[in-house]
Amino acid sequence: QVQFVESGGGLVQPGDSLRVSCTVSGFIFKIYNMGWYRQAPGKQRELVAQIFTSGSTDYLDSVKGRFTISRDNAQNTVYLQMNSLKPEDTAVYYCNRPSIPRSWGQGTQVIVSS
Repeated sequence: QVQFVESGGGLVQPGDSLRVSCTVSGFIFKIYNMGWYRQAPGKQRELVAQIFTSGSTDYLDSVKGRFTISRDNAQNTVYLQMNSLKPEDTAVYYCNRPSIPRSWGQGTQVIVSS
């Protein structure tokens, strides 16, 4: 059974940093590209960052230079380091496989507010 378990969210102030994690099970992690998504209230879910099996990465323009995605294939875990957070980064953050996004986890809430 495919599962995604996100953690590490919280309430932070603008300019702060936060790292969220996602541990997966039920499939061979190392052969899939992985992505972090977010969904803000009243908005559609969007792909924020992805990391390919090669280790290369790609980012949404609005987070380039602030967010860094990484993966640990030995731990079946993907991370998202978020720096210089802004109020518009407030959302529930999810991880999934961009090629076949399904079986969504519960996500982890990130709130950026002063």
